[in-house]
Amino acid sequence: QVQLVESGGGLVQAGGSLRLSCAASGRPINSYAMGWFRQAPGQEREFVSRFNWSGERTYYANSVKGRFTISRDNAKNTVYLQMNSLKPEDTALYYCAADLTRLPGFQPNYWGQGTQVTVSS
Repeated sequence: QVQLVESGGGLVQAGGSLRLSCAASGRPINSYAMGWFRQAPGQEREFVSRFNWSGERTYYANSVKGRFTISRDNAKNTVYLQMNSLKPEDTALYYCAADLTRLPGFQPNYWGQGTQVTVSS
């Protein structure tokens, strides 16, 4: 069992930055894959970024590549998402996700409650 709690969302102007945090409890984050998704109003939830199982590789959606950076602190059992050069289209509810299934790819079976990011133009 894993619990995920996101924080760090807020209102920022276009071009600004935010850092989201996802604090995990229940199991150490180096024992499963973690990542971030987002969902804008009226749209489906979409993948943003993730680590692979070992934590050695990172993946990004094309829409955020070069602007967002995923990182982790195993000692704090926390994953971060540094978001720079934010655009209004980045506005969404951002979810932290954990995949303990060991299935191919990234198949999250644990989710946080989400943290809102709003980017004004």
